[in-house]
Amino acid sequence: MSRPETDGVLALDVGGTKVAAAFVDHDGQIRARQLFATGEAHDADELFDAVVEALRTVGRSGSFGAVGVGCGGPMVWPQGLVSPLNIAAWRGFALRERLAVELGVPVRLHNDAVAMTVGEHWSGAGRGHDNLLGMVVSTGIGGGLVLDGRLIDGHTGNAGHVGHVVVEPDGPTCACGGVGCLEAVASGRSTVRLARLAGWAAPPGAGGRELADDARAGDVIAGAAFARTGRALGRGIASAVSLLDLSVVVVGGGLAQAADLIGPSLATEYAHRAGLEFARQPRVRWAQLGPDAGLVGAAALWQAGERYWGGD
Repeated sequence: MSRPETDGVLALDVGGTKVAAAFVDHDGQIRARQLFATGEAHDADELFDAVVEALRTVGRSGSFGAVGVGCGGPMVWPQGLVSPLNIAAWRGFALRERLAVELGVPVRLHNDAVAMTVGEHWSGAGRGHDNLLGMVVSTGIGGGLVLDGRLIDGHTGNAGHVGHVVVEPDGPTCACGGVGCLEAVASGRSTVRLARLAGWAAPPGAGGRELADDARAGDVIAGAAFARTGRALGRGIASAVSLLDLSVVVVGGGLAQAADLIGPSLATEYAHRAGLEFARQPRVRWAQLGPDAGLVGAAALWQAGERYWGGD
């Protein structure tokens, strides 16, 4: 299915706490956007109605013939049956089909971490690289994979899900049921939890931002927590580069805001683990598009021909 000849497409980024809608032109520029908290809707249809209203609002910015969506998982792909972990109202919700019916245009939908990867590859830190891993390091850790210039979906649409690469075989238990997964060690939630277990003294409710503030102020436990996170990321990234022969790894998500605390140990561990010459060459880059990456990537499911879509 080719890109409709219009001014642009509508893009939707469904996260755990917020939904963003935008009109994105064919150059990847956002012309209009709407943002609202998912907590403002109390049931499945109420949330869906709010999504549709946001899309219709940004859709007044120009002609469009399609919608691209990035949504938190798990999901059944490419059918677009979504069950975002932090949106209890949507379980097996037929988001792709319902949007197509409601708006009268075709819809493409992928995982939000994949959308971030596509956005950064199309017009961000990964632009010009044909072999790329994108990583979202936030509450959890997700990812997406581009090889030979095309998005790789895998058997179930989960290719690039680097959060469940094992980096500490005797490490903490992961929510997936495994042990020592990258997500169990290096996600934002895990970094804070492991810091508390190590004795970080912070009031209830304090999270990653407060941990980073303490680390920058010289708190030894907080600093060690970020160093452990960096080492785990370095191990996971070195393994992925060696397996897939990548030229760049782009790291985004909320925890990327602590790049100054994570980066040194990440670089040291990566250099230690990447022994082969081809694996020593790739570079880790921090995402450039910030919170817009998911919207730009969702739009690129249409805007970039078939490089990023193999679901139909």
